[in-house]
Amino acid sequence: MENFKKQIKEAVTNISLLSAMLAIMSGIFVGFIVMLLVSPGEAFGGLTAILFGGFANGLPGIGNVLIYAATIILTGLSVGFAFKTGLFNIGAAGQMAAGAFFAIYVGVKWTSLGEFQWVFAVIAAIIGGALWGLIPGLLKAFFNVHEVVATIMMNWIAVFGAFIAYDKADLMGGTTQNAQKVTTNGALPSLYLDKIFDNSALNIGIILAIVAAIIIHIVLNKTTFGYELKAVGLNKDAAKYAGINSKRNIVLSMTIAGALAGLAAAVLYLNTNGATYRIEQNLIAEGFDGIAVALLALSSPLGAIASGLFFAYIKIGGEELQSWGFDANLTGVITAAIVYFSALSLIFRKVAKSFVKKVFGGAKDE
Repeated sequence: MENFKKQIKEAVTNISLLSAMLAIMSGIFVGFIVMLLVSPGEAFGGLTAILFGGFANGLPGIGNVLIYAATIILTGLSVGFAFKTGLFNIGAAGQMAAGAFFAIYVGVKWTSLGEFQWVFAVIAAIIGGALWGLIPGLLKAFFNVHEVVATIMMNWIAVFGAFIAYDKADLMGGTTQNAQKVTTNGALPSLYLDKIFDNSALNIGIILAIVAAIIIHIVLNKTTFGYELKAVGLNKDAAKYAGINSKRNIVLSMTIAGALAGLAAAVLYLNTNGATYRIEQNLIAEGFDGIAVALLALSSPLGAIASGLFFAYIKIGGEELQSWGFDANLTGVITAAIVYFSALSLIFRKVAKSFVKKVFGGAKDE
């Protein structure tokens, strides 16, 4: 019996990997078709740029991949964690905006903390994102307000509220569209990663993202709390019948998802050489990129690491497309295609999983 269970588990895992690989190859193929239609003579060169462009600038280019990957791994974890618990978190962008304000405020104002200022800025970002996730969680749990509607509205509240918050807190930068840069002590340390990859903007963000993914994996798969969260996601009524407090777990799920998005904001904005928070009427793109990461990873926390690195590699490599006469935004088409094929692969995976169980089940009976 145990041997057959192991075989089934291995077969399903292989199916999941195959589904992800098919989605990736299909998405790249769509991008190649688009390049053929736009400029047939340069299409193969453009394809080479997408596949190998991430290495074009050597170690600094790889550093850029790691910088971008760190943020979208965390937003992918945020979206994927909610998926695992039966919720659809569209609010990572707003949760990032809230986390960014908390992080930047501490990273600019709390200079008395000395060399520990960045630690408190990270904690503040996590708290800010958690609070922004808590509200949709409460609305879902106690008033049955759909989390998609609630999180979308919270996104825009965060965007427009930023104008007021940064102005009142005196955090405007050199222009009215940029927030101030954090102090040196308020920025994430590099732990010599900037020297290794010859990239001054690289810090421990990628390490924080990987550690967070491992922690979420352990919580979901090795703890009673994680089991309860997934049970509520699979069947809220059955979980309630089993004595699980579904309302509490819905609130906690959205709060944790928000906290992860807040951590993503800390990784993105707690620096002195990298991205600056722009106080404008736009949502943070990385918040929505997390949806693609989560879908390709099939909401697996560890899968989000590989998925985030892949999308980051495609994005950075896509910048080389311009040398072949293509717009770098073509990578957005490829990403979108991969997302669509990932959604289709979920159907393929479900059918294949059922088939595998039947095959191994039949062998067992014999």
